[in-house]
Amino acid sequence: MARHQLTSGEEPRETRYLHGHHDSVLRSHRWRTAENSAAYLLPRLRPGSELLDVGCGPGTLTADLAERVAPGRVVGVDRAEEVLAEARTQAAARGLDGVRFRTADALALDFADDSFDVVHAHQVLQHLADPVGALREMRRVCRPGGVVAVRDADYGAMSWFPEVPGLAAWRERYRRVASASGGEPDAGRRLLSWARAAGFAEVTPSASTWCFATEGDRSWWSGLWAERTVASAFAERARALGLATARELDESAAAWRAWGADPDGWFLVPHGELLCRP
Repeated sequence: MARHQLTSGEEPRETRYLHGHHDSVLRSHRWRTAENSAAYLLPRLRPGSELLDVGCGPGTLTADLAERVAPGRVVGVDRAEEVLAEARTQAAARGLDGVRFRTADALALDFADDSFDVVHAHQVLQHLADPVGALREMRRVCRPGGVVAVRDADYGAMSWFPEVPGLAAWRERYRRVASASGGEPDAGRRLLSWARAAGFAEVTPSASTWCFATEGDRSWWSGLWAERTVASAFAERARALGLATARELDESAAAWRAWGADPDGWFLVPHGELLCRP
């Protein structure tokens, strides 16, 4: 399948990572493991398989997957060169000599057709203006008999207890900013429709969750979101779009801290996930 080419009069598609790479964002990325973020894929991995990790970020999850397909070739790609330095350090510290990292755009992957046995993307499609186009690219570089694995959260389906004043306003504000930036914050529920539109022959859908309810989990999750709400690229974007004032963002951060301090606090993050056959 040939790579998508822009036709006359068609606008270039923008890929924007709403959160940026503030430390409050990267702390959540470093927490991700194969077990808590890619369990649906693990039974499909085989030693010697060649794997592409699209939107690899700081590389923690990439390294976990690489250990499971060793000695297979693994390539992690991300648009942000600055975060790839950490990914390379992560792989080197774990002795993963067969892992390489490079910059790439999910909508125009610089690989030949049929290059990989596994193409993986975690929390990527929700940030893209053209998720179907990205899935077509992932399908193009996946070998016949291989698998494209994608997983994305669904902000609209997140739930929590207790109903701390301000958290509902945070979610609606986040969804407005994400949508105005060209993304889809409720991506989890849309993955199946996107994969069908991308032309996959066989799709296996499933769902899984993250749950934050222990004292340590509440402190960590609420702290990084409180900081992310006021200090990350999301905050800059919200202000630039006129969708939030600095005071409103401060109020959202305070709501996160109030939830995290409640001993009854419970937060659920649902994800849609797919295993797709080209």
